[in-house]
Amino acid sequence: MSNTSDFYLTQADKCAVDAAASSLSQVRDRNLRAEQAWRTMAERLIQTEATRARQVAVAAAKAEANADAAAMQIDGLER
Repeated sequence: MSNTSDFYLTQADKCAVDAAASSLSQVRDRNLRAEQAWRTMAERLIQTEATRARQVAVAAAKAEANADAAAMQIDGLER
């Protein structure tokens, strides 16, 4: 998790605490909505980071395969 997703989750936790401590229903509801929004942002960011990491891994694997194929082709030409 990145610092940003950690920040989002920390904010969500604060909103949950504030909601639990509130005696006013409007304030409690507002904090609960804010908590859900922060958690949604964190989940989306975590998913985006995971997708990006998978894409980088696939690109690295393709680059390695291409390098291996090029090396084999050069090796075949030298014989």
